[in-house]
Amino acid sequence: REKPGSVGPPIPGVEVRIGEGGEILTRGPHVMRGYYKNEAATRAALREGWFRTGDVGHLDGDGCLFITDRLKDLLVTAGGKKVAPQPLEARLKTSKWVSEAVLLGDRRPCVVALLVPNLASLEAEARARGWTFARPAELLQHPEARKLFQSLIDGINIDLAKFEQIKQFALLERELSLEAGELTPTLKVKRRVIMEKYAPIIERLYASHAGAAADRRPESNATRRIPS
Repeated sequence: REKPGSVGPPIPGVEVRIGEGGEILTRGPHVMRGYYKNEAATRAALREGWFRTGDVGHLDGDGCLFITDRLKDLLVTAGGKKVAPQPLEARLKTSKWVSEAVLLGDRRPCVVALLVPNLASLEAEARARGWTFARPAELLQHPEARKLFQSLIDGINIDLAKFEQIKQFALLERELSLEAGELTPTLKVKRRVIMEKYAPIIERLYASHAGAAADRRPESNATRRIPS
């Protein structure tokens, strides 16, 4: 039986279960006995015959397996909540406005996003709507362009738990590249490299979030001014 987003149920003779942290474990004749002359690696990978895949996922009520992320890529927020970034990044990239998306939030109070816009699509939309801009950098700061991306994020956030929601975003002016060391040879994002390279932008996002949270916080009786 087929289900969108699922790899299906395990084949006969193969066992699958979900372990600590949502990691997918498997056991059966398809699993190796161990790593050649490397007992330490074998002990780390195999527990009582169960192979630790390093993938995160879940089994539904019909026994179908869904793979959502890599364990090493999970974001663990400051509140201890675990967020799988890749499914959310994939949803963002289904938009014609987004070429690349990187979610961040490990040991942070919330999730934020760095978005690489599809400039060709965005510029065409801007001209059709009559937005004024001289350079791509100006377009990315245009209030209407910001509203467009905020609307996209709002549409995704509505289906998410509060701790998963994207609270702030920034638009990057250039594509991520293999040459710049931001992508692997298979074109996967190097999240830690992105965190280091765009640290000033990321810090501004969290400062903005903290400021917005402070503005929403009601005044206590001790600090509220009483009109004379």
